[in-house]
Amino acid sequence: MAELWAGIDAGKRTHHLVLIDASGNVLVSKKVANEESDLLDLLATVFDIADGREVCWATDLTDGGAALVITLLTAHDQQVLYIPGRIIHHAAATYRGDGKTDAKDARNIADQARMRTDLPAIITPDEVAVGLKLLTSHRLDVIHDRVRAINRLRAVLMEYFQHWSEVSTTPRIRPP
Repeated sequence: MAELWAGIDAGKRTHHLVLIDASGNVLVSKKVANEESDLLDLLATVFDIADGREVCWATDLTDGGAALVITLLTAHDQQVLYIPGRIIHHAAATYRGDGKTDAKDARNIADQARMRTDLPAIITPDEVAVGLKLLTSHRLDVIHDRVRAINRLRAVLMEYFQHWSEVSTTPRIRPP
């Protein structure tokens, strides 16, 4: 059972992390660049504060800007929970304070992870699944390209035959 909860408000360039304890007290609130070295320093800070206690990680994104931090957490055998943005949006109304900040969102994410038991874990796919996904997406691209080519050819042929049908039905005037 987790004793600490880390909420990550993920962004493209920066993330904001808030670490809370079982009482909801904020132990760390830090903004960090979305770069591997900075994220590893942040993980080391959280692991030092945890001092062997289990940390439950939660984020509001599963890909894009959050991909690096999720990969690093997975590489360190940490479980990451996913909290959809709509849940955070609705939960934000129950917390004090006006305005929307990354720190407030990260705190809400951590607190929701602490209180809720229905949040799904983010599962990183294995290499075979990633390879299959790439192959099927490439196949879909090829199929779409083929359909576009057929439709363009059909449009050109329709235009060509429509032009010749108009020419053949036009009355010809014979010179006197």
